[in-house]
Amino acid sequence: MFIIFDDNRLSDSPFIERVWRCHSEGSGMFVSVATSHWDFVVTRLEGKLTVTLKGPETKASEVFCPADGEWLGIRFKAGTFMPQVPVSRLIDVNRDLPSSTRTFRLDGGAWEYPTFDNAEAFVARLAHAGLIARDAAVAAALDGDERALSARGAQRHFLFATGMSHSALKQIERARHAANLLRSGVSIVDTVEEAGFFDQAHLSRSLRGLIGLTPARIAREERQLSFLYKTQPPARE
Repeated sequence: MFIIFDDNRLSDSPFIERVWRCHSEGSGMFVSVATSHWDFVVTRLEGKLTVTLKGPETKASEVFCPADGEWLGIRFKAGTFMPQVPVSRLIDVNRDLPSSTRTFRLDGGAWEYPTFDNAEAFVARLAHAGLIARDAAVAAALDGDERALSARGAQRHFLFATGMSHSALKQIERARHAANLLRSGVSIVDTVEEAGFFDQAHLSRSLRGLIGLTPARIAREERQLSFLYKTQPPARE
């Protein structure tokens, strides 16, 4: 494996899911797995800094990773969004922001690059400036309150704040949970039950589309995958 994840910590920010950083010890193709979150990513490559808004991914894809790169990622909680850039515009998209040696541009202003240690303070400044927000109804639904989506217009709010339907988000989270179970040694049969799939065929279809590999290949860790941290299993339908 040529992508090494150095740090990965949960955050107590109301906007941030976790903060991570990694580096590459070689180059090659890897599988970027589906994710329901979007990330703010700072890349250092050949001495140059770049900021990217990395949107949610609705399917697995093959991506090239260059050698000797360093990445810092701020992964936002589902339901966190930028009012000026709807999450729907970031689905399956990486959007680079104008960057210079010391600062990058966002909404007409110059901002210093965040670090692993000051990510929460950086996002708090974005929120204070009105560049980051979180939908309370969406947050409640994701915390298990299904009634939060029953109000008129709630599904529209969910789509705006996450870029996808509640059902699509849960499917992605279930597939990621299943992949982690398989990588931790849980059998395919037990993964079907623990992750809430109907049968092995249902599990295989989901993982091929969202993780990019069959259950057996995931269990054997045959390919380098993108950031696939352990999560709480999604609520069952």
